[in-house]
Amino acid sequence: MLYRRFGRTNLQMPVLSCGGMRYQAKWQDVPLSEVPSDGQANLEATIRRAVELGINHIETARGYGSSERQLGLILPNLPREKMIIQTKVGPTEKADDFTRAFEDSLARLQLSYVDLLAIHGLNEEQTTDQALRPNGCLHAARQLQKRGLARHIGFSTHGPTEVILQNIRHQADGGFDYVNLHWYYIYQKNWPAIQEATRRDMGVFIISPSDKGGMLYQPPKKLVELCRPWHPLVFNNVFCLNHPQVHTLSIGAARPSDFDLHLESLAQLPRAAEVLPGIIARLEQTLHETVAQEGGVVHPFDLNLPRWQETPGRVNIPIVLWLRNLALAYDMRAYGKMRYNLLGNGGHWFPGLNAAPAGELDLAQIAVRSGLGGELRPLLEDAHELLGGQTIKRLSQE
Repeated sequence: MLYRRFGRTNLQMPVLSCGGMRYQAKWQDVPLSEVPSDGQANLEATIRRAVELGINHIETARGYGSSERQLGLILPNLPREKMIIQTKVGPTEKADDFTRAFEDSLARLQLSYVDLLAIHGLNEEQTTDQALRPNGCLHAARQLQKRGLARHIGFSTHGPTEVILQNIRHQADGGFDYVNLHWYYIYQKNWPAIQEATRRDMGVFIISPSDKGGMLYQPPKKLVELCRPWHPLVFNNVFCLNHPQVHTLSIGAARPSDFDLHLESLAQLPRAAEVLPGIIARLEQTLHETVAQEGGVVHPFDLNLPRWQETPGRVNIPIVLWLRNLALAYDMRAYGKMRYNLLGNGGHWFPGLNAAPAGELDLAQIAVRSGLGGELRPLLEDAHELLGGQTIKRLSQE
């Protein structure tokens, strides 16, 4: 295993982390008596495999169903001084409620402290305010740190870059020591946030590079061909880790074997300078050629588009156009459908609506402002025809 200094925490972080969204038995917060024995056995086998590989960073959250309770049956049996344990707790209106929720998490984990405590889901104004206000949840987290219950304090986010930057730059109550955020080959919009975190010597943890990064464990044949000689998952991991500003990637393992392909990434990392440029060139060329043939724009996040809150019908236009590009250029239709149909049901974790009402909306000003003109409405309608379908829920809602 390779390790990198996790910013000013000075923790030696494995470049692959054992992320906790999929190894638990239940997405419902059930007592251990309702956890199937095979489900607990699978979690324990997954954690032991991670530790065997040198992946000593185990990550979970208060909102991950039965995860914390189940981990509490194995973590006390591992060499605590060698482990890096992270949990995440969502912000609350009253800071005392945040404190109680964390204390509950600690009891479930059956630990006396965690190494990393993240305020979970600072995605928009309300959650950010709950965390950063005077005597808010960040202040409460620092009090937990003073009590020796949490060694380092960070935040996790699915929010827009400007919100992430606001949180990174916050200085009151000591600011944050690290950040969990989304960034990978198909979604590089948050690079300015990573750069800012690096300037402030913060740890950088990449959320869900394999799933949200393109469902790369089930890649379409076209993407496989474009990423040769590497598997698309290996390509994405190497792409991310080739940037020293990135310290660790979350591996959302559901079973012990899920680590196997990721290990190949570490073997291939020394070849990054040799192999990466060719793959990236093919991907970029294919995207440009597809846009030339199918219409649209190569980088929709760079357009002068309003926020989804200010768009008629609350359509998240940049996301819709981005998903259309991925589906057409790389045949990433399954991924595109999964994300597209979450719009409208993802809350502040994946906000805005899809393009279903595009034909009835007044988009004239946006069309002119973005430079797309008369192309905008047909592009949105085409995206809906290509990707629309059954409503998708977040895993925690299922």
